[in-house]
Amino acid sequence: MKFIEQNIPGVFLIELDLIKDERGVFARVWDEEEFKRRGLFSRIVHANISGNPHTGTLRGLHYQVAPHEEAKIVQCSRGAIFDVALDLRPKSRTFKKWCSVELSADTPHMFYIPQGVAHGFQTLEDNSEVLYFMSEAYYPESARGVRWDDPAFAIKWPAAKRRIISKKDSSYLDFQI
Repeated sequence: MKFIEQNIPGVFLIELDLIKDERGVFARVWDEEEFKRRGLFSRIVHANISGNPHTGTLRGLHYQVAPHEEAKIVQCSRGAIFDVALDLRPKSRTFKKWCSVELSADTPHMFYIPQGVAHGFQTLEDNSEVLYFMSEAYYPESARGVRWDDPAFAIKWPAAKRRIISKKDSSYLDFQI
């Protein structure tokens, strides 16, 4: 595994070491010691999957507040996504800044998103599937979100002929500190 820190502290693109032969491909996607060595959360409590039948599906931006903050590892196992991390840590030098990576099944990298950083993605292909590994269980009372098009962040999402967004995700109010 190769950890490439992004422009937001603690956010990493994780490139997997692919072993290829006549049978196909093999890669380790989890190594507790690798994460511990880097001071990253090394405990997985929940693993979830998101199936998205249509290009332009946008999920997020989601996070959890204390005492149930969570780190996430995201991987696209089918199709392709534009994946976004948004720094909502008020004391961070990159507060309200975002970064993005494109994840796809063809290049099975992962995106590590630390506590205090919101996450969202938009599908780039039909039938995209996303795997999430979380360091904390889901607690509705700690769940929060910010709107995908909030002017406070000016995230440059890919153009889409049609965006599919849940009522909940599109109803978040403008961000306030």
